[in-house]
Amino acid sequence: MVKNIASYSTLTLTILALLYFSFQSNETIDLSKYSTEGLDYTYTVGSETASLPKTLDSENSFSPYLGKSFVGFKEALAFKESGGDYNSVNTYGYLGKYQFGAETLKMIGIYNPAKFLKNPRLQEKAFIANAARNKWILRRDIKNFVGKRINGIIITESGILAAAHLAGPGSVKKYLRSYGLDNFADGYGTTVHYYMKRFSGYDTSFIKPNQKAKAI
Repeated sequence: MVKNIASYSTLTLTILALLYFSFQSNETIDLSKYSTEGLDYTYTVGSETASLPKTLDSENSFSPYLGKSFVGFKEALAFKESGGDYNSVNTYGYLGKYQFGAETLKMIGIYNPAKFLKNPRLQEKAFIANAARNKWILRRDIKNFVGKRINGIIITESGILAAAHLAGPGSVKKYLRSYGLDNFADGYGTTVHYYMKRFSGYDTSFIKPNQKAKAI
C-alpha cells in the first residue's frame, strides 16, 4: 500500500510539473499516456475487513447479549422452559413463560392459574418469589456445595437455583447430598444434572433468600 501511495504521489507531481512547463512554453501536452490504472485507492480500510464476522445474522434480527447477568439467567431459563412464551401450557399442564405448576403457584400466593397465564407481570414476580423461596430452602446446600465438582461440573448457585426451578428444592438436595447419584428427571427426561450444567455461572446475587416470599 505504501508503494502504491508513493507511485500515486510521484505520478501526481509529474503531471503537475508537465502542466507547469506547458504553461511556460505554451505547448500542448498529451496526458493520455499517463494513467492511474492498477493503483490501490483503498488507503484507510484494508481488504481484510471483508472477512470480519457479522454482528447480526440479518438486518431484521436482534439478539441482545445479556451474558451471565441475572436477566441473562432468567431469560435463558425461560427460553429453555417455554421458548419465552407467556401463554405456553405444556402437556403436563405447566403454565407460562417459566412453566409453573399449580401447587408451586399456591406456595407463592397465586390461586388462579387462568389469570396467572394472562398476566406477564405476575409471571415475572412469580419467578422472583419462587427463586427467593428456593434460595432460602437451599441456603445451607449453596454454602456447602458451591465450588465443588460433582459429576464433572463445578456447582454454582445459579445452577442450583435453575435445578430447583426444574425439579423442586428437595430433588436438588438429594442430588447434591448424594454427590450426583440421585439425579431426578422430569417427564421429558431433563435432569437436575443437566440444569446444573446448563445454567452454571450466572450472577444470581439479585435473589435474596426469603422463606415467605410471595408473588402477590
